[in-house]
Amino acid sequence: MGPFEVRAEVGSVVDVFSRDTGPVLTVEAGDVVTVETLDSSGFLRRHEVPGEQQPVMFAERRGHCLTGPIAVRRAKPGMVLAVHFEELTPAGWGWTAAAGKDDWLMRRLRVDDAERTWLLWELDGETGTDQHGHTVRLAPFLGVVGMPPEEPGEHSTIPPRPEGGGNIDCRELVAGSTLYLPVTVPDAMLLLGDGHARQGDGEVGGTAIECGMTTRVRLDLVVDRPVPGIHAETPSGLVTFGFDTDLNEATATALSAMVDWLQIERALDRGAALALASATVDMRITQIANQTWGVHAVLPTGVFG
Repeated sequence: MGPFEVRAEVGSVVDVFSRDTGPVLTVEAGDVVTVETLDSSGFLRRHEVPGEQQPVMFAERRGHCLTGPIAVRRAKPGMVLAVHFEELTPAGWGWTAAAGKDDWLMRRLRVDDAERTWLLWELDGETGTDQHGHTVRLAPFLGVVGMPPEEPGEHSTIPPRPEGGGNIDCRELVAGSTLYLPVTVPDAMLLLGDGHARQGDGEVGGTAIECGMTTRVRLDLVVDRPVPGIHAETPSGLVTFGFDTDLNEATATALSAMVDWLQIERALDRGAALALASATVDMRITQIANQTWGVHAVLPTGVFG
């Protein structure tokens, strides 16, 4: 069936995760959906000057402005939702903001008393240029891809969760990637948003190049994956994730899943898989800005001769 399309408009956007929110679209496994998302703040008009406060979708915004939920018929806990990113097209403008808040990291970086600083980016699909003339190559992806927790009620979109995903903020999830999410609730109830035209590992200032995005995804259901938890196949390599308030635990979770993957893919015992990981796997800080540490392990494409 299809093609399916969901626009970012009143009635098809939310700013919390909740299993009780009804779907805006129901699809079958294997269907392709084109999803329009606003930037994370839900700005309804482009900024003309950096930091301009244009109207937003939610007057009392509680979290990211997300499009959905999209229900996948017959999805249920115990299955894995495969989100294939076929195409990601940023809007024509974006913004980045840093400082202007008082937390441990801003104090450590000595910007806790600094005024919030904004970059305004013109985006042409290939590059972005800010008001200072800095030009960067774009690598668009969605920061938030996830399902609501199984517990009823409303849940923040800000911390990523090992169950169902959400605000993962992994810059590896560009077009051509597949993200595998363990299903948390019946029919999956997938939400998408928080478009990033480009981001560095860590999202160190708290925002990327935040932008609206048009994303084409194919949604599949699978039941037999080589590793547990959230993981991905990307153009840059295989990726496993860890999320925890403790950086050590997040790192261990991501690495343990990658060792699992190497054991299966290379038919190794666990010690040998860890030794091979030490020679081949990159450990990266996914993001540091969202109350929960994100870490991902990458087994680079082409690392084995």
